[in-house]
Amino acid sequence: MAKFTRLMFKNLLRTRRRTLLTILSIAVALFMFAVLVSLPTFANQMLADTASSVRIISRTKMGFAYPLPEAYKLKIATLPHVVAVAALVIYGGIYHEARDQFPSVATDAEEIGMWSDWGLTGVDEFKKIKTACLVAQGTMRRFNLHVGQQIELRGTVYPFNVTLTIVGTIAKGPVPSFLIFRRDYFEEAAGNAGIVHEFWVRTDDSRVVPEVAAAIDNQFANSPAETRSASEAAAVGSILGRYRIFMRLAAFLGLVAVVAIGLVAANTAAMSIRERRSEIAVMRSIGFPSGMILSLLVGESLIVALSGGAIGCGVAFGLFKVFALNADALGPFVSLHVPPFVLAETLGVAALIGLFSAYVPARAAAKRSIVETLRLVD
Repeated sequence: MAKFTRLMFKNLLRTRRRTLLTILSIAVALFMFAVLVSLPTFANQMLADTASSVRIISRTKMGFAYPLPEAYKLKIATLPHVVAVAALVIYGGIYHEARDQFPSVATDAEEIGMWSDWGLTGVDEFKKIKTACLVAQGTMRRFNLHVGQQIELRGTVYPFNVTLTIVGTIAKGPVPSFLIFRRDYFEEAAGNAGIVHEFWVRTDDSRVVPEVAAAIDNQFANSPAETRSASEAAAVGSILGRYRIFMRLAAFLGLVAVVAIGLVAANTAAMSIRERRSEIAVMRSIGFPSGMILSLLVGESLIVALSGGAIGCGVAFGLFKVFALNADALGPFVSLHVPPFVLAETLGVAALIGLFSAYVPARAAAKRSIVETLRLVD
């Protein structure tokens, strides 16, 4: 087996330029395929991750960041199946320069357990220190922050600054870069109590989330500040829904790229095999079976295609890693990555390209009569 593998590599290295260009063309196409297929896959994964969430987000019907009465918190807490209610204020904030913006919100210290599944650390300190904040790990990496450090944010939504002490981190959450601090400190800095933009509600069972969301909205129907409540999954879905057409187009373009490069690879394989007709005839005349020759030719094509697929997958995987480390403030799509099964899928597509592009011409060449083949060679 080893000697046949060496033979395949020697044959490929005889036309180095063609082999290299074919590998690179397949790599480019499969890089595009891996990237574009990852977009809808990532969106579906985000929805799946929040599908079993027991949380509800309640906002005013007026739109994002409009205030709600703080008194709603106690009324929501009395509804059946409601376990906890956390009031949230959207602060905004700039760390150093205008480009250094990331989401920052303030919430009730005693309700920080609302997001315990986000991998919070420093919760006890958060409850004790009024200026405490928890920072997402993406933000910590981006600005080289550390626990115990004091930072100042300049207000964007509100015209005042806040000075915060990092007491813990957030391992995961809705976006890779954000910060949570205490609402009582926000109210002290604002000089105005009772500001609330959202209520996050935790229920005792994910199955009752639609029922509780409807009960919240019914409770405040026809009031001066009506609410629009939805499950966490629905909130994420509404954001991703804006990009749904784009994601479908991306998946279609990925398929088009694969089909196009498959045709190019098939043409290249046919030309290569045509040029080697006399060599194939000689191999058959000295005793190489047709099946062995077919296997060698298809094997060469598979090596080229899988090499291109590996390069394409590697570049896509590495690019997303670098992008995620250096652009944390751009929202949820910054955490986009190439899932392992998409990498496997891409390598599988590479194998299919290698197999089907060479099989038909290789089979024809391996089965052709030796005398007829030599007669056709100029």
